[in-house]
Amino acid sequence: MKTLFDETCIGTIQLRNRLVRSSTWEAMADETGRPTPRLIQVYHDLAYGGTGLIITSATTIAGDATHPPGMLAINDNSSIPAFQELARTVHEAGVPIVMQLVHPGRDGVMWTPKDATLDDIQAIVKGFGDAAIRAQKAGFDGVEIHAAHGYFLSQFMNVRKNTRTDEYGGPVENRMRFLLEIAEVIRARTGETFPVLVKINCSDFEEDDGVWDATRAACKDLAKFGISAFEISGGVNGAQFPPQGLPYEESIFRDYATEIARTTAVPVILVGCNRTPSVMTELLNTSGIRYFSLSRPFLRQPDLADYWKENPDRAAECISCDSCRNQPDGNVCPFRESPGGEI
Repeated sequence: MKTLFDETCIGTIQLRNRLVRSSTWEAMADETGRPTPRLIQVYHDLAYGGTGLIITSATTIAGDATHPPGMLAINDNSSIPAFQELARTVHEAGVPIVMQLVHPGRDGVMWTPKDATLDDIQAIVKGFGDAAIRAQKAGFDGVEIHAAHGYFLSQFMNVRKNTRTDEYGGPVENRMRFLLEIAEVIRARTGETFPVLVKINCSDFEEDDGVWDATRAACKDLAKFGISAFEISGGVNGAQFPPQGLPYEESIFRDYATEIARTTAVPVILVGCNRTPSVMTELLNTSGIRYFSLSRPFLRQPDLADYWKENPDRAAECISCDSCRNQPDGNVCPFRESPGGEI
């Protein structure tokens, strides 16, 4: 029987358990997007709390990219030393770390597909490749392409949001082209063994959005580029979460993740209201899903992985209230004992 505390590998990444810290905006980077000592402390606590793999908060690839305050950025080589310190801190605890890469928009505007010219698209593809090389030089164990939650790249998959009439819009093979080009250039530039993950929406949960069809097709083609894992999520920022109509209170995107696991050989990570070890363990042994990622529960309990190892019958303390996003000093849980610790 498989357990949440099996030692496994995602490509060249060795994990001591199947619990992943999913990308979480901390709002603690400095004005240039570099990690601050306070932010590094967050990752220190996660690493020493027993997490199997840490995925950073979304990190912008371009200096002029639109982003919320305190968001990480790796837009030029001068940022590499600061990220080396972050990676080193996590590695000292024996934990691997993957950098999530994103392009939200430009000039203070959150872009939609129609906003970008063909030259813009090719520049962004190159920008993802450049950022992946910087992450590799900074000592990260891999990168994750952020193609979920309604960000710019994610919108190309949505037939309602992608109104382009060129080779990047319309049928499924066009709507997934941008994502495939990014994956291809990252793989070509970082080498065959450098882990590349993709976070992707199963659905935006908008009527007839076409995302699920595009995601299934994209995952099959991405597997050909040697993608190391798919993290299956859903919904868009600013919309109701969890989305209405799902039949589960926990591990809510499980059916979609199970289908991706069934149709590709790529390891699947499930995110979305993972709260109870028994639920995850059952899915691990019945669905083909291999890993489980969490965001808000780690804000309240950075040592949740170690806690669950000793208390497998207990649910996470997080109640999904989202109060963490409304704190004046960063994305922290106000109910955590000594909120933020030394953060």
